[in-house]
Amino acid sequence: MLVQMKVRGLMFDPYNNAYIIILRGEENTDVLPIWVGRPEANAISLALEGIFTPRPMTHDLIKNVLDSLEAKIISIVVTELKDNTYLSKTHLTYQGSEITVDSRPSDAIALALRADVPIFVADEAIKKPSSEELDRWLENLRPEDFGKYDT
Repeated sequence: MLVQMKVRGLMFDPYNNAYIIILRGEENTDVLPIWVGRPEANAISLALEGIFTPRPMTHDLIKNVLDSLEAKIISIVVTELKDNTYLSKTHLTYQGSEITVDSRPSDAIALALRADVPIFVADEAIKKPSSEELDRWLENLRPEDFGKYDT
């Protein structure tokens, strides 16, 4: 089963020197944190804030190429968690056919935000943390960690 989620925050994790994309379900029951690097976080942040650069960044270029070819992005799906790495697929239509492309979740999310398409997460990808893991993670969160995003 798929759960539709939205980007609800982007924060910095000083313990891992990485950024975390916070995906949350419509019902606010499921949360999926995905750790990403600085360039990926920057691409997502630009899309969340609606900032357009003078020259296209990589995700803008991909969207522009797809638009030029009249291919449409339908959705992205975070499909599974394998060896502590999330996997995802980008779903497109082109000339009446549906195409699925293997994607890193950070790239797929950056593209989904630019194309304004839904983000889905498969149940298999939502790892239910133990209460101890969740408590430890929540202890280190501060309100300012969540940034100003609430889409």
